[in-house]
Amino acid sequence: MTGTPLAELRGAGKSYGTVRALHGVDLAVHPGRVTCVLGDNGAGKSTLIKIISGLHQHTEGTYLVDGAPVRFTTPREALDRGIAAVYQDLATVPLMPVWRNFFLGSELTKGPWPVRRLDIARMKRTADAELRAMGIALDDLEQPVGTLSGGQRQCVAIARAVHFGARVLILDEPTAALGVKQSGVVLKYVAAARERGLGVVLITHNPHHAHLVGDHFTVLRLGTVELSAARADITLAELTDHMAGGTELDALKHELAQSGGIGPAAPPDASPREGHT
Repeated sequence: MTGTPLAELRGAGKSYGTVRALHGVDLAVHPGRVTCVLGDNGAGKSTLIKIISGLHQHTEGTYLVDGAPVRFTTPREALDRGIAAVYQDLATVPLMPVWRNFFLGSELTKGPWPVRRLDIARMKRTADAELRAMGIALDDLEQPVGTLSGGQRQCVAIARAVHFGARVLILDEPTAALGVKQSGVVLKYVAAARERGLGVVLITHNPHHAHLVGDHFTVLRLGTVELSAARADITLAELTDHMAGGTELDALKHELAQSGGIGPAAPPDASPREGHT
């Protein structure tokens, strides 16, 4: 991939005291590309998100934005550079209307100081236009955001991040709690964000979802990069095998076969079936 990445980690790592959570990670986020980061629980995905989004500082390696080294001390600093994270809880207020959640913490106002008031009409127009630009058409922006489906809430959060200047969009397991249909809705808007030129980092444990939209795949295992491959260089079956720990499973099968422990065990003390002696 040519061109300067929007964000890049080179040999990055993070230690908490004597515990090394992440080590030697290389990751590049380019505009108009989806970089999928996969891994099981404890693989280091959450630590990676925290470093990129400015919540935690890396303790080894280099973090670059637009080719220049950075060391963010707060998520606000990262956001000012166009790096936004959308977490699983979405940071929404379920009982507030959609338009109010869209501008939560960044409300538009009008009128002279000190009696400025909310510019509700402009916020509604802007929210509707931005949602439609992402392909999301809601009949009523007054409805509480909690009444939307999980997929729709994810998409509102994505559109909000794009509107407020995100160039790098980090999505933390956006389909984890969703069914097949709603997952498809979210993945469609991930693709829409890519088409708008954003660099997307999709954190997931689902290789099928990743392979549908991903341009590059990074698999983490125990805090290190186990695989880094472009879409053209890996199949879904290979990605699934890496994600599932194929080498480890093969070793386990071999060990079980040698010990005679492979295959289903017979039920203990099976009782005669009814009608038989």
